[in-house]
Amino acid sequence: MCSRTGSRRPSGLRIRALGIVVAALLVVAEGPLGAAGRVVTFPAADGRVLTGLMMDARDRPAPAVVLVPMLGRTRDDWQAVAQRLAEANISALAIDLPALGLPDDPAELMRWHEGIHAAVAFLAGRPTDVRPAAIGVAGASLGASLAVTAAAVDPGIRSIALVSPSLDYRGVRIDLPLAQYGPRPALLLASVHDPYAARSVRTLARDGSGPREVRWSTVPAHGSLLLARDGELVRALVEWFQRTLGVS
Repeated sequence: MCSRTGSRRPSGLRIRALGIVVAALLVVAEGPLGAAGRVVTFPAADGRVLTGLMMDARDRPAPAVVLVPMLGRTRDDWQAVAQRLAEANISALAIDLPALGLPDDPAELMRWHEGIHAAVAFLAGRPTDVRPAAIGVAGASLGASLAVTAAAVDPGIRSIALVSPSLDYRGVRIDLPLAQYGPRPALLLASVHDPYAARSVRTLARDGSGPREVRWSTVPAHGSLLLARDGELVRALVEWFQRTLGVS
């Protein structure tokens, strides 16, 4: 049975109350929208136009970090971490891999790190927003391999964080690139329940080229999924970039 109560004209008190409720809903809606970041585009060396999710630090120019996902996942995996970095006054740019699956040509996989170079160049080209000498890269799984490969030949990358790295990911080896990365700092994160990533971290931690810090998790997960399930690792990653990129 339909009620006719809704057809009555609301009193002035009810109108004011409705206004307060609507205003409150608008405030709540603005939170997620403001935290969602913004999509940016930037050119790659081969002429492609790349896209990324950018979250800006409050006080700029600020340090910045490029975030690289694992295979089969997108930049959206990094959104919560990017927000935490922005809250710590570090701008974050989350990018996608060139494809969700592996390329047919193994040589193409070896070139996937070029997107990281483009992202770093994009950030360094915005000196009013980003401190060009304070740019880092964090990668998960295959993204970690690409992060090391890019950092080895790009002196503009001052610090890296590798989540669930692999010594050899389908032919992309990272022991030599990490040595070439040299005295710059590297953070290595993995779950003790992720055998190959844990073994890779132990091997990489013995690299004597520069400071190598290790953080372990007891959560059984891999890559960006590990960060989603272990808040302590996210905190460690944010603090790492605060220290190594000179956040004041």
